[in-house]
Amino acid sequence: MPTYRHPEAIVETDWLEAHLDDPALRIFDCTVHLLYAEAPPGKPYKVKSGREDYDNGHIPGAGFLDLQGELSSNDSPYSFTLPDATAFAAAMARHGVGDGTRVVLYSTTHPQWATRVWWMLRAFGFDDAAVLNGGFQKWKGEGRPVTTAAPAPAAATTFTVAPRHGLFTGRQEVRDAIGSATVCTINALPPDLHKGENDRYGRRGRVPGSVNVPALALLNPQDNTFRAADEAAALFEAGGATSRTGRVIVYCGGGIAATLDAFLLHQLGYENIAVYDDSMSEWAKDEALPIEVG
Repeated sequence: MPTYRHPEAIVETDWLEAHLDDPALRIFDCTVHLLYAEAPPGKPYKVKSGREDYDNGHIPGAGFLDLQGELSSNDSPYSFTLPDATAFAAAMARHGVGDGTRVVLYSTTHPQWATRVWWMLRAFGFDDAAVLNGGFQKWKGEGRPVTTAAPAPAAATTFTVAPRHGLFTGRQEVRDAIGSATVCTINALPPDLHKGENDRYGRRGRVPGSVNVPALALLNPQDNTFRAADEAAALFEAGGATSRTGRVIVYCGGGIAATLDAFLLHQLGYENIAVYDDSMSEWAKDEALPIEVG
């Protein structure tokens, strides 16, 4: 039976509560809201920081990471584009993340915001990070402690960058993979977007030949936790991932939901996984790139 190979990267609420006083622990709320009804012209959504959620109540000792404001490239025309290593390392160091620290990430909404930061940390060479299973919803629902108090200032540290090339990719590799027998391309968006029934990103449709494993399908709806390993494996197998021996490329709208699929693929033992940064926010805008509907 399939098992999760890296259980240290998924922490449960009881473990976290028991370790809140660990001086090496760094906890972060990574919440972002996507406001579809307020989308500016030519954009799929308006990005709203989750800082207000954090200020209204967070896990004791947790800091707040502003994904768009401090962990994305300010030079990109797309939301959430991966920043360069220097900028990312500086932001992490400001928050006290470096050698000898352990990071736990969560969101008040969808865990994709936590897995996005987890995947970025891994891409820049930091391995001692985990996602809180069930996020803030489960934590609060269990009656665990919540505070509005600001955490103590982070101690000065250095974030050492050791890039893992290939964990993020761009449109050229995605295009080259179309029709490949050794690459499985997975769309983590909901089925309506995959089928081309929604024009949120401009042109309707998907990367040709890609299969659909929606990020939401990988969660237990009752408590926002990750599905059991055998259930997640079955979803990926149904999408064709286990029949491929080579690379897996995951995309979505902007490289966020895709990281949840990538996180669980990694947990299931896949070793050659990439997230298409910018995803359909870029692909659907480029008329030179093929698209498929139906």
